[in-house]
Amino acid sequence: MGDTESIIPAYDGEQHVIVAAQHIVKALAASQNLSDEMRKILADLDTHLSTMTKLTESEARWTSEVEDLLRCAQKKVINWQSNKSMIWDSGPQGVAEYLQAVDEVRRLTESLGSLLSSTSGKEKELLDLAHSVLQMAMARLEEELIHILARNNLSFEQICSPARSFGGVDEELAVSTEDDSVEEKSRRASSGTESEESIIDLVRPDVISDIKSIAHIMFASSYNQEFCEAFVSFWKDALDEYLVILGVDKLSIEDVMDMEWGRLYRRIRRWCRASKVIIRFFLASQKRLFDQVLGELGSPSLVCFIEASKVSMLRLLNFGEAVAIGPYLPERLSCFIDMYEVLASLLQDIDALFNEGDGCFIRNEFHELLTKLGDSVRATFAEFGNRVASDPSVTPFPKGGIHPLTKYVMNYINLLAEHGPTLNLLLERHGEDSDPVADADIFCPMADHLRSVTSMLETNLDRKSNLFRDGSLKHFFMMNNIHYMVQKVKDSELRGYYGDEWIRRHTGKFQQHATNYERATWSSILALLRFDGKKGKAEERCIKGFTVAFEEVYKYQTGWFVHDPQLREDLRISASQNVIHAYRTFIGLSSINDKCIKYTTTELENHILDLFEGFPRSLR
Repeated sequence: MGDTESIIPAYDGEQHVIVAAQHIVKALAASQNLSDEMRKILADLDTHLSTMTKLTESEARWTSEVEDLLRCAQKKVINWQSNKSMIWDSGPQGVAEYLQAVDEVRRLTESLGSLLSSTSGKEKELLDLAHSVLQMAMARLEEELIHILARNNLSFEQICSPARSFGGVDEELAVSTEDDSVEEKSRRASSGTESEESIIDLVRPDVISDIKSIAHIMFASSYNQEFCEAFVSFWKDALDEYLVILGVDKLSIEDVMDMEWGRLYRRIRRWCRASKVIIRFFLASQKRLFDQVLGELGSPSLVCFIEASKVSMLRLLNFGEAVAIGPYLPERLSCFIDMYEVLASLLQDIDALFNEGDGCFIRNEFHELLTKLGDSVRATFAEFGNRVASDPSVTPFPKGGIHPLTKYVMNYINLLAEHGPTLNLLLERHGEDSDPVADADIFCPMADHLRSVTSMLETNLDRKSNLFRDGSLKHFFMMNNIHYMVQKVKDSELRGYYGDEWIRRHTGKFQQHATNYERATWSSILALLRFDGKKGKAEERCIKGFTVAFEEVYKYQTGWFVHDPQLREDLRISASQNVIHAYRTFIGLSSINDKCIKYTTTELENHILDLFEGFPRSLR
């Protein structure tokens, strides 16, 4: 029916029947042959017909008023349907008039619907029209809702700005070094201050009331499902977009398992960063927004929040589970720990966000992921120890320097020391202390496991030293490597796990190897300078023998290398003291011709200063 059509009273047919009946009753009542009883019956019937006439007239007036109101509201709704501009851009008055018109249609729909069992054809027609207008208005309100959200939500950069103060956004910052310790995270989380600080406004606060007004009218009109679907869809898409910006793509377990390590490492870094930004900032803020908009309407707030965040949370979850599967390569240990620490710091946030209904599934899955990551840390640490113990030895390491395995192990465990609290939580103590002479006050799983690793390293180094045919080079090699281990422990956080007693014992070890090296190198050479009354040719043979032997040492040991400058200097001083003293004494006591003396004491001292530089030289 169009707007300009005349209103045809719904009661015309009924009215004609009643009027005709009244004429018949009056005609019968005029008869002179009626009994009193019949006259009374006709009088009652006439009264009843008069009452029916009045009721029908009243219904007709109500129906006419309803139609007038409906047509007026319909006109306002249709006017905006043909208008390309948005209602909420027209100003408060335009918004108020539109919402009033929609609410009018809603109330008329309810009124007509309540009479459905006794409605006439006209009332049924008006009810159908009211439903049509209401449906049109609800579709428009969905468009307005998306428009308001799209124009007033914060950009990704605006959302991430507060996250930077927590070290969770900058890609160039390593997660493991920027995060607080486990105790600090727990303390801060239990205080509740971080949750309050991390909640931000995802949309401009002044449009919350506009969003709520749309929610309330749509819920009141029984279009709550349509509102929730539109609201959830917008924030689900926004969350998906933020994850893409943060570098968290959709990947299958096979994609992760087959990924080259360098690419996977970068994706793990992104996962750690994205998890903190999304869970601690975005989802906490999103949950508050859902509560602000839907909290007064009951359970839809929680249901909609879970629906909006579920897909993205499962994406984070699936990547974490794919990484936790393995393989448990030592180079992945720091990443496993980083992921564990990030997730551990977020568990309280996850528990608060997903503590009811379907959200419990998400919460439980993340708790399970934390357990899997902990298992991955333990398995990878064990594999690290196995590799240290079984590193193959085929050829002796050139120049007797610091073996790559020693550098790798000490630098590796030095990095692990940064994660001491976490590893103490995850690692178990061995059945018996791997280092029974360790400090009694250092009693923790981390210390036990680290000392076990360096003990395996020492055993392996000893095997490698046996590959040297030169006994002096064997001790030189062990001295270099154990000295390196001691310095790494002394100058880092490792000292707190090894203790002063370990340092003293291993200082004694490398010093003993240094002594053994000196004996193996110089004892037989210095024996040639032992003055026992030799004269003439015997003295010449001794000095020539010494010269040849010294030149041989010089030729090889200038090519040997001592990495630590102080250790290198100490070895030179010790060699100089022993050799120059014996040489000077022999020259002073002998009667040998100066022509037989190839080097002065000063020249010998200078030559000794050339030792251990790693560049072979020759005096011949």
